[in-house]
Amino acid sequence: MRWLVTGAAGMLGRDTVGELRGRGADVIGLARAALDVGEPGAVRRAFARYRPEVVVNCAAYTAVDDAETDEASALRINGDGARNLARACAEHGVRLVHVSTDYVFDGAARTTPYPEDHPPAPRTAYGRTKLAGERAVLEELPGAGAVVRTAWLYGVHGRSFVRTMLELEARRDTLDVVADQRGQPTWSADVAARLADLGTRLRRDEQAHGVFHATGSGEASWYELAREVFLLAGADPDRVRPTSSAAFPRPAPRPAYSALGHERWRETGLAPPRHWRSALREALPRIREEMARRPTRPC
Repeated sequence: MRWLVTGAAGMLGRDTVGELRGRGADVIGLARAALDVGEPGAVRRAFARYRPEVVVNCAAYTAVDDAETDEASALRINGDGARNLARACAEHGVRLVHVSTDYVFDGAARTTPYPEDHPPAPRTAYGRTKLAGERAVLEELPGAGAVVRTAWLYGVHGRSFVRTMLELEARRDTLDVVADQRGQPTWSADVAARLADLGTRLRRDEQAHGVFHATGSGEASWYELAREVFLLAGADPDRVRPTSSAAFPRPAPRPAYSALGHERWRETGLAPPRHWRSALREALPRIREEMARRPTRPC
């Protein structure tokens, strides 16, 4: 079957295209320059040209802080873009796997991961626009659409917290890292594999529709993640020092707790992503290799 991946130039989009091609799939990857999902006409033309059977929507406005003062731009991509894709899928009998975020939840202090059916309550403009996209997909494709929430992504390509920690380890004696935000570090390659699994299942089994969470299992704070990065890189983890969110004020509040539950994968007979520490051990050498090939400007 033919796949169409939107947002194919981003971290997750690139990994998803690579995962599908590695499985021998017929896949078209379109970056924003090739397909602006916020433009209904562009979406219709893409469907007419490529005739996909499964779409994976990785296109997103992800500038969390900028969205606080420009929610309309975020909504155009995250909300309207998702609806444009969902309507085109409904018209052509195509399945849609749509990527969303933990920011649809309030992030209030908790000790139990949010289940897939927990009521959303976003606290940020970004979260509101992503929730609009979720609702559009589920409304337009009640039996043929899946929403996959993820969080704390890092990958081989592009910027991420993990890459920043590796860069700063080489430049600073000590680092102060937030210890009062907890979540699930997640390798984008693991999410790409789950997106491919789910799209394949969704094409032949309508029970695979609805909401799923694709995050690394287990939990950590940013401080704990930074220490693990240092440790795996052969550096002294005690060079990482804990601090509070108050030390790094941001326009958009970050969730204090955003761990997500994974029950829907088990119900559907698919495996959720592995533990975050296991994924990080495999990912880190690849990230360091890419950093050596394509260094970025100093932090």
